[in-house]
Amino acid sequence: MELAKILVVDDTMFMRMMLKEILSKEGHEVIGEAGNGMEAVDKYKQLRPDLVTMDITMPEMEGIEALKIIRGQFPLAKVIMCSAMGQQQKVVEAIQCGARDFIVKPFQAERVIEAVNRAVG
Repeated sequence: MELAKILVVDDTMFMRMMLKEILSKEGHEVIGEAGNGMEAVDKYKQLRPDLVTMDITMPEMEGIEALKIIRGQFPLAKVIMCSAMGQQQKVVEAIQCGARDFIVKPFQAERVIEAVNRAVG
């Protein structure tokens, strides 16, 4: 299994902490966090992570907007979207914009790890 340097993007600190815990336990390294899409774009440029977990619904700039900008500037960027239940339309849009996968909240550790390993493997 390939270990990844990951940027975790979510407007809720609790969700970022949960994801960080799941990823760290598996040996991945969370090298940065962002609370909205604009921060995510800046942090991506700075840190060049192997992978981003990106919340869909955030203030200032939504996850899909940030995904489009990051993928526009870094076509090989790997992004996994995080969505609440009932956001199928947004998930489909995100996949069309280049997201590798999506995970649904509340997070299930196995599903998170599976998505991450598939994206970086």
